[in-house]
Amino acid sequence: MTQKIVAVVNQKGGVGKTTTAINVAAQLANEGKSVLLVDLDPQGNATSGLGLPKEAKITTYDLLIGGAQLANVVQETHVAQLFVLPSNANLAGAEVELVNKSKREFKLAEALKSATYDYVFIDCPPSLGLLTINALTAADSVLIPVQTEYYALEGLSQLLNTVQAVRGSTNPGLELLGIVLTMFDKRNSLSEQVEQEVANYFGDKLFKTIIPRNVRLAEAPSYGRTIYDHDRWSKGARAYKALVKEVRDRLG
Repeated sequence: MTQKIVAVVNQKGGVGKTTTAINVAAQLANEGKSVLLVDLDPQGNATSGLGLPKEAKITTYDLLIGGAQLANVVQETHVAQLFVLPSNANLAGAEVELVNKSKREFKLAEALKSATYDYVFIDCPPSLGLLTINALTAADSVLIPVQTEYYALEGLSQLLNTVQAVRGSTNPGLELLGIVLTMFDKRNSLSEQVEQEVANYFGDKLFKTIIPRNVRLAEAPSYGRTIYDHDRWSKGARAYKALVKEVRDRLG
C-alpha cells in the first residue's frame, strides 16, 4: 500500500501546477524516497517535462479505461527513484468514456491499490471533470498551487466545494495539505497583496515557502529536466527544496 497520495490540483491553467508536481516529486526522490508521478492531464506536460515522449504505447488512459496493470504502465525517469505514469492526448477521451463505467470515480484509486511507493503525486488536468474527481477520490490530501495574480482566488471556492463534495461521498478522509503561492514577483505590489489575501483566507494552510517567478524554472521543462538538473542553485530550486521540507513535515 502507498504511504501518501497527493493530488496537485487547480482548475485554472498556468498556475505552476505541473512544475510543482514534478519538482516536489523529484526532490523527494533525490532524498531517497520512491515516488510515482501520475500524469492525469491529457496535455502530458508532466510526461514531457521529465524528458519522456508523449507517444508511449501504453499510458494512464489504458490504466483507467483499458484495464492495464499498473506495473505495465509505469516508466522510469532519469531521476533515480522517480517513476511516472505517462499521459498523452488519448486521455482526453477518458472523460467521456468514464461516464458509462460503474464506479467511475474509483478507477484511479483501484489502479493504485498495488502501488508500493513512499509517495504518489497526481498532476491533475486544469478542470474539475471526472479525471480530477478520480484523483481526489484516490488521494489522501490536496496540494493547491495558486499564482500570485489578480484573479488568484477566482474559482478557488468552486475547487474547495468540489473537495468538500468528494469528502462527503467518495473519499471521507481527503484533507487539504496546503496552498502554495507560485510565480511570486517581489517587485510587483500585487503579488504581496495576493499573498496577504490568501493568508487571511487560508491561515496556516498556506505554506510559508513561496515559489518565485524564475526564468530557470520556466526553462527546465523544455529540456525535459527538473529544476535541480537544470540549475540546482537557482532561486526556483532552492524554493522547491524548502517547500518539500514543509510538505514532508505536514505529511508526517
